Amino acid sequence: MEEFEKPGQFYLGKSGDAYTLYDSKELTTHAVCVGMTGSGKTGLGIALLEEAALDKIPAIIIDPKGDLSNLLLTFPDLSAEEFRPWVDSSEDPEKVATTWKEGLAKWGESKERIAKLKNAVEMVIYTPASTMGVPISILNSFKAPPEDEERDKIASITSSLLGLIGIQADPIKSREHILISTIIDQAWKKGQSVDIASLIQEVQKPPFAKIGALDIDTFYPPKERMALSISLNNLLASPGFQAWMEGEPLDIQRLLYTVAGKPKLSIISIAHLSDSERMFFVTLLLNEVISWMRKQPGTSALRAILYMDEIFGYFPPTAMPPSKLPMLTLLKTARAFGLGIFLVTQNPVDLDYKGLANCGTWFIGKLQTERDKMRLIEGLKSASNEEVDETLFSKTGSRNFILRTVYQKEAVLFQTRWTLSYLRGPLTLNQIAQLTVKRPVIEKPVVATGLKPNIASSITEYFAHTEKPSVQYAPRVLAKAKLHFVDAKNGIDVWEPITFVLPAERDGKSVDWSQGKNIADVKLDSDAVPNSSFQDIPPGLMQEKTYPALEKALSLALYQNQTLKLFKAEGLVSQYDETEGDFRVRVATSMREARDKVRAAFQQKIAALDEKMKKASDKLEDKKQKSWAGKIQTGISFVTTVLGALMGKRGLSKDTISKTGTALRRAGQISRDSDNVNRAEDSFEAIQQQRD
Repeated sequence: MEEFEKPGQFYLGKSGDAYTLYDSKELTTHAVCVGMTGSGKTGLGIALLEEAALDKIPAIIIDPKGDLSNLLLTFPDLSAEEFRPWVDSSEDPEKVATTWKEGLAKWGESKERIAKLKNAVEMVIYTPASTMGVPISILNSFKAPPEDEERDKIASITSSLLGLIGIQADPIKSREHILISTIIDQAWKKGQSVDIASLIQEVQKPPFAKIGALDIDTFYPPKERMALSISLNNLLASPGFQAWMEGEPLDIQRLLYTVAGKPKLSIISIAHLSDSERMFFVTLLLNEVISWMRKQPGTSALRAILYMDEIFGYFPPTAMPPSKLPMLTLLKTARAFGLGIFLVTQNPVDLDYKGLANCGTWFIGKLQTERDKMRLIEGLKSASNEEVDETLFSKTGSRNFILRTVYQKEAVLFQTRWTLSYLRGPLTLNQIAQLTVKRPVIEKPVVATGLKPNIASSITEYFAHTEKPSVQYAPRVLAKAKLHFVDAKNGIDVWEPITFVLPAERDGKSVDWSQGKNIADVKLDSDAVPNSSFQDIPPGLMQEKTYPALEKALSLALYQNQTLKLFKAEGLVSQYDETEGDFRVRVATSMREARDKVRAAFQQKIAALDEKMKKASDKLEDKKQKSWAGKIQTGISFVTTVLGALMGKRGLSKDTISKTGTALRRAGQISRDSDNVNRAEDSFEAIQQQRD
């Protein structure tokens, strides 16, 4: 056995010629790894997780970039054929395989160690909201927890849920946060679980009358609550969000161990999610880890690892994202339960060093700037009240890290070992799909037997009416409801009965209510026809607890999909039982009535304007006549005067001068008469425009 193969010792690399062995027990006080891109953080993290797996210690690995999925790229034969599907087209698989063989040999590692790693644990890649890996359902996260876990879990779940719909809520100041957290709190105190569908309904109609000293409508008016419920409903109704409800349950015990008890490395890849979705899922996961942890007996040994690659944004120094509170809780309390936290980041500025004072181990790689180095040194000093040997920072580089732990007096500079896994780099969803063993869905055939299934007395049972002497019965879910349509503005207050008869899904726990068609005349019997056969009933329909969930889903589906068809025109709205034809007749009649009222209202004004127009027309005509006569008389006088002047023998006589003055005065009068005509025309046109 190699010198580094020691129980409870993680072989991480070498410091000079000496092996760097990290005692697994030390990880119970948690660890942080800091280093710029390219410093080798991924290689160090994978090496540590490989060592944990070889020691049969399970781990939950949060992978925001897709690097940690490389843990599944282990090739026991180290052959070119094993590497070929994962090597870039520009690389030679033979050369890569040779490089990996030589690298492992240099660090004293063999093929047998790779085989041992593959056999020691089960490795699974989970992809929330995607079926490319193994999907995870988040429904468990809304189950009522023990009382001592309620407060912190409510706050972080509410914040992350609001973040999904774009609301950055303050737990103290935000009405949205206070309302939703109060709804969840009251449900959990009654031991009732919460789902988003019921949350939507209770936002509209809260199950309490007051929040604090204020009544609910004063604190958060109904119209604004409706807007919030619509935002939540849009989230629930979106096809992408439905994927969050499918897959294996978010069960920490099953993420750490198989049903048979074999330890697991569960890599949860969230690279495909948006920032708000990542925050939402990480917050839920951390809260589930806390719930699981508190159910475990105390231990001083390392029981399991929670590894998070790149905590940027999840544990900042001043801000309070939803993930920070559960992460801080884990850092403070997980040690007693043997849960080791390993956090990785490339940005020292984004760390809450006061919170990280609970971390006993630091792995420090090459930092990008002098500012990063000084911020890290300052943080380490404030967290541990110890001096830091700054000379070691200049010796870090690719794969060279400073190991600083509270269990050793001196920091150690070491180089990380060669990983057993092939470091391919971030994997895409398609590549993850290649590494995921899809579990085939076996369709159970529907069979009919001569035996009538026994239904619990608490479940009401009916049979479709038939006149036939014998039939084959198939299980269906009957739903009866009354829809209340209210629109005070338009005088609508209607109750409409509705009946659906639909098949359940294979497991019997859900029904696609959106496919329902109203069956007004369904006839039912209390007993089956003798000598009939019966199909199997899905298990979920045999359980009384299924029906309240079906009822909630029905209520939501009716709210989303059922409408009352009304017609609207010219300010009128049809009545509940009014046909389109009848409504058209009513609209036409109403429009004629309105037209007649308008005509009557303006008739007197039009008559007055008609009288004005007549007077203006007469006046205009009179002005035109006078103007025309004046023009003729003036023209004659002017011609006579001119002729007289031209034919006189001794210049202009007094009489000629007098006539000339008179002619000129008449010309001025013509100009004034012309102006009068223009004014009369303007007045007439103005009156005509008023009438039009």
